[in-house]
This record gives sequence, structure tokens and C-alpha cells, in this order.
Amino acid sequence: MTAVGIDAIEIWTGNLKLDLPGTFAPQKGEDPEKYTKGLGLNASSFPDSYEDIVTMGANAAHRLMERKGLEPDDIGRIDVATESAFDNSKPVSTYVAGCLEQVYDGDFHHANKGERKFACIAGTQSLDDAYNWIRAGRNRGRGALVIATDTALYARGDAGEATQGAGAVAMYISEDPSLVELSTEQGYGSADETDFLKPNQQFPSVDGKRSVQVYLARMREALEDYESVAGDTHPDQFAYVPFHTPFPGMVRKAGLLVYRHMIRDTPIEEELADEIGRQPRPEAFDDEEAYHDALREYTDELKRTDTYQEWYGKTIDPTLTISREVGNWYTGSVHVARVSALKHGLENDLDLAGSQLLVGSYGSGAQAEGHAETVQDGWEDEIEALNLEEQLEARYDLSWEDYEEIHDVHNHDMDVDVEEFTTPEAEFVFDGWGRMGERKYRYVE
Repeated sequence: MTAVGIDAIEIWTGNLKLDLPGTFAPQKGEDPEKYTKGLGLNASSFPDSYEDIVTMGANAAHRLMERKGLEPDDIGRIDVATESAFDNSKPVSTYVAGCLEQVYDGDFHHANKGERKFACIAGTQSLDDAYNWIRAGRNRGRGALVIATDTALYARGDAGEATQGAGAVAMYISEDPSLVELSTEQGYGSADETDFLKPNQQFPSVDGKRSVQVYLARMREALEDYESVAGDTHPDQFAYVPFHTPFPGMVRKAGLLVYRHMIRDTPIEEELADEIGRQPRPEAFDDEEAYHDALREYTDELKRTDTYQEWYGKTIDPTLTISREVGNWYTGSVHVARVSALKHGLENDLDLAGSQLLVGSYGSGAQAEGHAETVQDGWEDEIEALNLEEQLEARYDLSWEDYEEIHDVHNHDMDVDVEEFTTPEAEFVFDGWGRMGERKYRYVE
């Protein structure tokens, strides 16, 4: 069976930066380590006044197409995953296609276009759609362009304000991919939850404590469901485990949960038994509360072991490097984590071809999905082609007053005109409003 997966990937980060320990924390009167060590974040990326989810998505897609030598006729579908959409009818993918048609001779009239919404998991769902479309033989030799683009903006003063971020990830899905092959096997954990939602509003309503609980519960279900079709997993089976990363602190919890699950009934559990005992089993307790108390105590002990710390440092921590500097990108965050992992492999000269990633996606509301990806022989060239460091270094460093202004610019309920902080170059920009209230865009050389 021909491999199907991600052939190429590109990242476009918002052109502005908010320094959390240096700028945000002093204004809040808080210890900077609340953000750097607690949340695990150093900075957030923001869109300039001429940027939005369309420009970021189109710019990431344009750079991908240029690098891979793709033309519109090579692309049979364009799917945009976002939870920052501004139109309840016209999909963001049509705006992105319109941008790209400004710089290519051909058009995308032949391409199927859509928009996916299921909070942060929609980017992975769009990958699934593209995979299934190709597997079904309906692609006619063409690939799919999948774009995850979001501006994760919170109301001023909201507890989630420090986790904000903005950026886009563009992926080209094809047969015989150069980056990773997607597994046929998947696992799901899904339930009707109200942990994070936006009922006809721009800024989210969040139950923070509940959101963490739901995230972990759905991730556990997804892993168990994945194992039901793919077989038991083991910590040594995967080079990296990228998770959806609303902030790195949450991934620390997920990594520990996954490791605890994977070592159950393995020699690793037995080796650790002399140090912390074996994992509690429910049948050994008279009531569920006592069992969960014992499990929490075991988990706390497990977290402190050298065995776990070494695995986490090798398998999980490298997936968080980029997130620490850009914040939450909603639909793009798990795909940023994948890039971060492979970038770590490249920088450390690791031979990853043939190794596996275990990808854990999540969307509030709520659903998690787990699947494996096999790294392909061409992965090094694809990751080396990214210019992420240059983008991060080029961001304009916002003062607190600047941040207040740009937050207002992107607040849909406010009509604010702020001069741009950066000068656009070789990118798509927002160009005002059309006669029916639609957004207009143009390409700046």
C-alpha cells in the first residue's frame, strides 16, 4: 500500500512578540517564573495590524508552494482548520485561494475547499480528511493543502491571556511523502463537554481546572482506543510524542499520564517497583476514591524518578521548544510540536528515518485523537528548509502600550486604527473591506 502523509510543512508566525517575563509579568505584578516555569512560556506571537488568519495561512501556503515548486493544478483540495473564523458562511479557504491566485498564473477553481471546526483538533481532522481522500483514489494524482491558522486571543484580564498566540501551519499531503507517513490506525476519546467554548463570541469562556481534567481524560481514552487497533504501546517505541500544546505546563501532565499507562505490566514497571512500588490496581481497593488517591501518590513518585525524567527529557521536552516562544496556536499547536521535535532531531544529528512519532491531538468540547507517524528518508531536507529562527528573531518586541493597542485592533467589537509596527515584505496583507463587508487582501512585493 502506497504511503500517504505529510510531504512538506511550513510555519508562519505573527510578526509581533510579547515578552511574558519581561513585559507581561511586571504589569500584572507577578513573579516572571509563573509564566516561564509554571506555564512554560517565554513569549507569545501576535499578528500586526495588517495580519489575520487569512494572511498568515496564505503566507505559509505560498512559501510551501514556492519551495516545493507546486502550482495550483498540483492541489486538488484546500482545507483550513481554524477556530478564529470571521464568517459563518464563506470559508477561510476561499480567501486563502484568492490570495494565492494573485501570485500564480493558474487558479484553484478545480479544488475542493472547506473549513474545519472542532476547536484545536480541527487541524488533525483536516489531515484525516486529506488522507482519506487520497486513499479513496479521488485525488486524481493531486495533493491536498491543509492549513491550520488561528489567532488565540483572550479577553483582557482573563486567566488565559498569557497563553495567547498567533500563527499558521501549512502542510502538503500526498502519496510517497518526504516528511512523515500517517498511520492507518487511530484512536479517539470524545465526549460532550463545556470546558472551553465560544458561543457566538470571539473570546473563549473557559473552565480552566475542568479543561485540564477533560484534556487528560480524553487523551487517556484516545490512547487506549489506539492500542485497541494498533496493539500495546511502549515508551521506547517512539522517538517523540508531540501533544496539543495550549501551554507546555499542560503537556507535562499529559506526558506523565501517557508514560504511566505505557509502562504498566512491563519490565520498566517492575524495575521501578523497588523504588516506588507497582502501580495500584483497582481490584486491590474497597472503593474508587481510595484507588485514585493511591494512583495519584504513585504518579507523584513516578514523576520524580530518573527513569521518567530521562524519558521525558528525550521524548516530550523537545516538542515544546517552539511553543515556549510563540504561545498557543489552537489548531496549529500540535503541528508546531511535531516540527519542534523533528527540528530537535536535526540539530542533534539524530537518524530518525524509520522511527515513529505518537501524535496526541485535542480539541475542547471535547475530543482527542492519537495516531502514529513514521519519519521518512527526506525529513532532514524538509526541516532544514524552514526559516523559523529568522521569523522569530524578526518579530517586533511589543511594549505594554503596544500590546494594548494591538489587542484592541484584533478585538472584533472594537474599531481601532493603529499604524503597523512592522513593514510587510513579500507577503499577503489585509487591504480593507469590500462592498458586502468582506475582507480584501493584496500581495506586497
